[in-house]
Amino acid sequence: MFRLRRVSHSICLNPKKKKKNKNLRDNLKHKQEISRERTCMLEGQPIYLAVKGVVFDVTSGKEFYGKGAPYNALVGKDSTRGVAKMSLDPADLTHDITGLTEEELKSLDDIFNNVYKAKYPIVGYTSRRILNEDGSPNLDFKPEDQPHFNIKDEF
Repeated sequence: MFRLRRVSHSICLNPKKKKKNKNLRDNLKHKQEISRERTCMLEGQPIYLAVKGVVFDVTSGKEFYGKGAPYNALVGKDSTRGVAKMSLDPADLTHDITGLTEEELKSLDDIFNNVYKAKYPIVGYTSRRILNEDGSPNLDFKPEDQPHFNIKDEF
């Protein structure tokens, strides 16, 4: 499960009924957890997954990430640990990187940069990047410092 920023919170609903978010405060008020079942399980819907708090649209790789595909377990959540360990074990499909070896962390960075950032568009960030533990906005979050961020995309 993850929360998205800069993406309509009606991800798998009727695409003709998109809500436009007015600003970050509205996004935070209307944040909603996106369940794996709601993300990309319907035909023709986008397929999202997150690595290192960055949400990617992996729809173009549906043969890898779509329903019944080998890496479908990574979809709909921040699967950073699973990517680092190259594991599809449900216990590893989390954002938590505590206890990973240097080799696993290097592998994570390589896959993040050479697979996800290189191949798939970024559609948002998980709430862990933009919110504090108590749900308040993380004032240290600077969109312009995020991967592939373009300030004109915000307006």
